[in-house]
Amino acid sequence: MPCYRRSPHVVAYWQADGLVLHQFARGTRTVAAPAVVAVLDAARAWRSADELTAAVPGASPATLQPLLRALVRRGLLEVSRAAMPDARDAAAAEWGAWNPAAGFFHDATRDVAFSPRRLANAALRTRAREAPPPIAVSSRAAALPADVCILPPPALDSELATTLRARRSWRRLGQGALPLATLSTLLGLTWGVQAWVDVDGFGWMPLKTAPSGGARHAIEAYVAVRRVSGLAPGIYHYEAASHRLVRLRRGLPARTLAACVPHQTWMAGAPAMVFMTAVFARAQWRYQTPRAYRTVLAEVGHHAQTFCLLATGQALAPFCTMALADTVTERLLGVDGRREAVLYAVGVATRPPGAAWAPWPHTRRLPRRLDRVPGVGPGGIPDP
Repeated sequence: MPCYRRSPHVVAYWQADGLVLHQFARGTRTVAAPAVVAVLDAARAWRSADELTAAVPGASPATLQPLLRALVRRGLLEVSRAAMPDARDAAAAEWGAWNPAAGFFHDATRDVAFSPRRLANAALRTRAREAPPPIAVSSRAAALPADVCILPPPALDSELATTLRARRSWRRLGQGALPLATLSTLLGLTWGVQAWVDVDGFGWMPLKTAPSGGARHAIEAYVAVRRVSGLAPGIYHYEAASHRLVRLRRGLPARTLAACVPHQTWMAGAPAMVFMTAVFARAQWRYQTPRAYRTVLAEVGHHAQTFCLLATGQALAPFCTMALADTVTERLLGVDGRREAVLYAVGVATRPPGAAWAPWPHTRRLPRRLDRVPGVGPGGIPDP
């Protein structure tokens, strides 16, 4: 006789339509009736159907058996005699102490629906009229002048300062091909291993240009190539230790790449995009607390900024996005979304002829004002 136990991958929360049981390993959401809550409460340890019937008030074998089968299908109950454990549950279990907090957040923020840019912008303009956005920068200046230190102007005469101030996200791209040497530089200085250090008790650990929590370096880079001189179109994995590309997929139609970036299809016109994934086990090995999920998100952000600065320094047009179709992209890359999941994408192109900055495609006009040094003054607010 099979026994049943409540899945460890369930988070409950209230919504307008009732109590929702979110099985984050499988992505199912079930509005729970009181009988469901009673069964799951009773199934905190392995119990047979007869034991659950006795433990749940008002239950009978005739009413409980169909409910047990439904809860197993939804992933809310585990069954002891399952022919084959669900692969999604097995992958989620590997997150160990990161569950349920990080596991739930990871699943609940995947595969969301993105609105077309024009619709989203129209809605935001309406919202801005009805409820203006929060102030863009904060000021904690005290009332007494003695508590305020006026800083000298920042030094702007270095090459790095010039590059930092020039970094912008480009949304209109040039049509030229990207030289292979340029792509090599971007990859090597963003994700490549710069040195190895032998740490007592940990073994050899890589050092890169970006920081990583505990030097675990969870991030991998997959390059979507469409127009790179001397490199056939396709999907490549960048091997950080040996500084080489390994082709995983031949050919890359624009529509395939566009499906990864919903409502941002202009990105598919870039000569190269890099999808960054996280191999979570690297961080989980050292940090057995769900807070460490934050370190992975911070790390991928470090890489994105490094890439964009390098591209800016070479007078290219970089861009970045987290608005990805998770499952579609992961299938293209050949990763499972749990042990290794896509988090961020960056891309690069040549600049459109004569453009100092091209922020949005199909934009009729640029923002009304673009100050070179905005709002350095009391409160830090630019003049209207």
